[in-house]
Amino acid sequence: MKFVDEATIEVIAGKGGNGVASFRREKFIPMGGPDGGDGGRGGTVYAVADRNINTLIDYRYARVHRAQNGEQGSGSDRYGAGGSDITLRMPVGTMVYDADTGELLFDLAAHGQKVVLAAGGAGGLGNLHFKSSTNRAPRQFTHGRPGEHRRLRLELKVLADVGLLGMPNAGKSTLIRKLSNARPKVADYPFTTLHPNLGVVRTDSERSFVIADIPGLIEGAAEGAGLGHQFLRHLSRTRVLLHLVDVAPLDPSVDPIREARAIVEELRRYDPALYEKPRWLVLNKIDMVDDPQGLQEAFCLELGWTGPVFAISALAGQGTQELAWALQNWLDEQREAEHAFDEDARFAPPPQDAPAAGGEPAAPPARRPRRGARPSAAAEPPGPGDENAAD
Repeated sequence: MKFVDEATIEVIAGKGGNGVASFRREKFIPMGGPDGGDGGRGGTVYAVADRNINTLIDYRYARVHRAQNGEQGSGSDRYGAGGSDITLRMPVGTMVYDADTGELLFDLAAHGQKVVLAAGGAGGLGNLHFKSSTNRAPRQFTHGRPGEHRRLRLELKVLADVGLLGMPNAGKSTLIRKLSNARPKVADYPFTTLHPNLGVVRTDSERSFVIADIPGLIEGAAEGAGLGHQFLRHLSRTRVLLHLVDVAPLDPSVDPIREARAIVEELRRYDPALYEKPRWLVLNKIDMVDDPQGLQEAFCLELGWTGPVFAISALAGQGTQELAWALQNWLDEQREAEHAFDEDARFAPPPQDAPAAGGEPAAPPARRPRRGARPSAAAEPPGPGDENAAD
């Protein structure tokens, strides 16, 4: 299936049905009074996030989505039927923009999330609502309101924990094939990856994360070279970026240091927020060099890199499991840190039977006696000067 991550659609909600002016006409009832019913409401256009869909291909060709109009009311106090709603299923991660103003309307970031794209119009009122003691034969009624009409731009940003970044043929697709069950195309020419690929990396029976592979960047992508910045948006939801560098290129004139700096510069020019994301350096094809440790130290020194660095061979699998475990541990720490405040016992509400500050259980509040009631002997023991006290 062709991968489509942008589409422009038009949604038109249903118009509400008109009310009706009608009067009851039956034999032997010459003055039956008004009995005009209301019009039905127009249908509404909804959108729901579905994790079983991973592309916007359906909305590239079906661009207009129209809900049903409400039916008109009729006599005998009969209301018109409401228009049928329609629900558009979209991939999780779809962002809905107003195509005319550019305003972000909705972000469908969770499976099953449902939003209203265009609300249906309300039905009109029949003359039944206008009767009164002074207006016994009203002929007024109202028309149904039109439904909302919008032009929307859909933009898909895939949901992943880890994003792969690098030049074409750096080994990104080979790495995702090695770590997960994803099977992107791998070949010995550049730009074999033409759309993002997602893979689930399972490090344990109950621990996993999602990794995303996007088409490679080249220097000058901001000016449209290669595939440009078309797919960089898919990295905006990731927690960490893996910058893959081919340290053993087939072309001897290619400088890996220069290519690594070019990728970082393109990232900065595209989005400063994406540039500030946590980034790990991954040196690929380390099995093709004589001194891997020395090359790693010299590479980091010349690049000025002080962050996490891993030396791997995506094809041979050397160092890939250590990289996967390090990513899993780092992601688990990030998730625990995000939920630490919510699970802090200091902010939990105290139980009802919590002990007092001195360690003794708190005494229940005393009940106030009813007005006019005499206090009981058990509640107020007699004093020594009470003449009714027991001997």
